[in-house]
Amino acid sequence: MDFRPGDTDETTYQVWVQALRSLTPEQRLLNALQLSEQSRELALAGIRLRHPEYSDEQAELALRRWRWGDSIFREVYPGAELLDP
Repeated sequence: MDFRPGDTDETTYQVWVQALRSLTPEQRLLNALQLSEQSRELALAGIRLRHPEYSDEQAELALRRWRWGDSIFREVYPGAELLDP
């Protein structure tokens, strides 16, 4: 399976792959954690753009609902308002 992006030539892709392979396990974990946090912040920013009326707490609850799904969200927050993400 070829994971090379369509806009990246083979030489550049191989340099990138080699750079990834040279990372230590700790560096890989740190990169994964940073990417996870960045994606969370991006999703939260999207909720805030769509719903500027939400307080910080409401935006966070909407994010949790979106990430966990309604069933788990209702189980964890049984009395919470179901805000649109």
